[in-house]
Amino acid sequence: MTSLSPARRVVGTLRLAAALVLGVALVFQIVEKTVNNDMIATQYFSYFTILTTIIGIGVLAWGGVLALTRAVDPVGYTVARMSVLTYAVVTAIVYNALLRGIPDEGFVVSTWPGEIMHVWIPIVMLLDWLLSPGRPALRWTALRIVVIFPLVWIGFTLVRGAFDGWYPYPFLEPSTGWLSVFAYVLGIAAFIVGLAALAIAYSRGRPARSAS
Repeated sequence: MTSLSPARRVVGTLRLAAALVLGVALVFQIVEKTVNNDMIATQYFSYFTILTTIIGIGVLAWGGVLALTRAVDPVGYTVARMSVLTYAVVTAIVYNALLRGIPDEGFVVSTWPGEIMHVWIPIVMLLDWLLSPGRPALRWTALRIVVIFPLVWIGFTLVRGAFDGWYPYPFLEPSTGWLSVFAYVLGIAAFIVGLAALAIAYSRGRPARSAS
């Protein structure tokens, strides 16, 4: 069995802890909205933040187990981790730049789960990418993977909205004008690709070797 460095064990523990905290925040928000009759599941689970939070819990937990059992993360996991990192950072920036402070309609949820999802976990994921040992260098072809989920989500969101009139975020509302909608979509897509490119470049310039 490959010996693990103390740093690798710490990373594994921190990833599992982050997955647990993120899971608690998500479950708390679901329960709070449900008991206050504010849960519309078909809408709640259509938010990009919620979907990427669920994916993030899985990726963090998976990464925690890998870090506690393997000296180097597999390439496939690292691509998934890089993708979730870009989603988390973009979500954090979009939320804090465009959505923070917009009044809630109906029941006002507790703020701490949103802060964990939109601020603290993205910071943890970014630091994990920059500092953790055991990260292999990624090929540039990984850029094709990172755009799959956002493209599927935006396609589903716009088609669904055309039928029921509900859009998860104000900047996707056709009432603002389709030119505005597509400008935001293209801008966010370009931002995701740009962040992914930076993450890949960092992995290639500073591949994290395991310390044995």
